[in-house]
Amino acid sequence: MQEKQDRRRNKDREEESPITERTVRINRVSKVVKGGRHLSFSALVVVGDGEGRVGIGMGKASAVPDAITKGSAYAQKNMVFIPLKGDTIAHDVSAKFGGSMVMLKPAPPGTGVIAGESVRAVVELVGVKDIVTKVRRSTNPTNVVKATLKGLQMLRDPEVEISRRREYAQRTALAKNEKLSQDSSD
Repeated sequence: MQEKQDRRRNKDREEESPITERTVRINRVSKVVKGGRHLSFSALVVVGDGEGRVGIGMGKASAVPDAITKGSAYAQKNMVFIPLKGDTIAHDVSAKFGGSMVMLKPAPPGTGVIAGESVRAVVELVGVKDIVTKVRRSTNPTNVVKATLKGLQMLRDPEVEISRRREYAQRTALAKNEKLSQDSSD
């Protein structure tokens, strides 16, 4: 009886937050041991709610479904919030991870998601509908996904960034005025 109630609660929670998952890469790995080759699988999974939250996870297991399940669980555990500006990002950003470099640029409404497969998985699950991206150097899906997430985490909310820059400009102006007044008094 208790298990049935727990399942109902979990089902209700899943309906509240529709988290979508997308498998970006499944890799077969073999380890050579004394008795032959030991095969296992790794899966790179991206999860997101389409409203600014996204996570990535790598799962490893001896069967593909188990690897995907582990990757999805890890990704959901490590979801982060990305500030969006409508259906796009607030400003240009580029990030590097490993040998990959990803550039993300906001686009006007109606442009769509112009991105490769790995970047597309991340930005669509975040909830971005208009963006232009470019991957430079290595196109390894794992590094590209991690670089994309790193770039998205570098985004700042426009209002917060404006107030931070205004505050910095005021501080530098005050420091400059103090220095000028000290120089003139000497």
